[in-house]
Amino acid sequence: MTGALLDVMGLGYAPEGKRVLADVSFDVGEGEFVSVLGPNGAGKSTLLKHLNRLLPVREGAVRLQGRSVADYAFRTLARLQSYVPQAKGYIPPYRVAEFLLMNRFPYLQALGAPGPRDRAVVEDALAQVAMTEFRDRFLDTLSGGERQKVFIAAAVVQETDVILLDEPTTFLDPLHAQEIYQLLGRLHAPGGKTIVMVTHDVNAALALSSRLLCLKAGRAVFFGPPADFLAGRILDRLYDTPFRRYECPDDPAGPPAYLPGRSAP
Repeated sequence: MTGALLDVMGLGYAPEGKRVLADVSFDVGEGEFVSVLGPNGAGKSTLLKHLNRLLPVREGAVRLQGRSVADYAFRTLARLQSYVPQAKGYIPPYRVAEFLLMNRFPYLQALGAPGPRDRAVVEDALAQVAMTEFRDRFLDTLSGGERQKVFIAAAVVQETDVILLDEPTTFLDPLHAQEIYQLLGRLHAPGGKTIVMVTHDVNAALALSSRLLCLKAGRAVFFGPPADFLAGRILDRLYDTPFRRYECPDDPAGPPAYLPGRSAP
């Protein structure tokens, strides 16, 4: 795609000789929603870390707005794209509003205190994720779904054009997962954020995405729109298991679901 917002060209990664990514190329246009699918160990999270420069690019290139991500100053890059990691591990000991103010760091001077605009951006982000009433709660007192909304709000307060998300619904129950997907849909609404999401949720990816990138054993085996993905029967080959299509009996006009199972007779 000419004039892509994000370009990945021939990206490879082989720490200590172990090949994790090999010659991965794709692009993301402004306002797109691209989901990255693939089995465990396919290199999905590693790919995302290269996009956000958490891992240095040693093979190939990653360009944001036509410029190598390696050439951006850290604060400048943090104004252009934000990153929501997997919801696991250490939980910072902060209140929600304090944590969100900390994510205004790209706009604060060294040792500078947040100003009225920073606080206004935080309050707006809380409203967007429906977490205003939780602003004074400590992060470790929140449920997994509530905490994930706060982490997405932290990306929102950076006021970036691009949001990168690594499995944003892992460990969440179906209700909270649905709330996260609805939130991402609102953020991506026309004129909204460009989103790149790593996920294992095939059906959510099909519903939300303009294009899908499929990785297997570190290589891109498909990149294109959901319709082509389904027409090419990529799903079965991607996960080495047959999937079946199920129509919703209560809503025949609604989108079908794809679930692993025996092939149709």
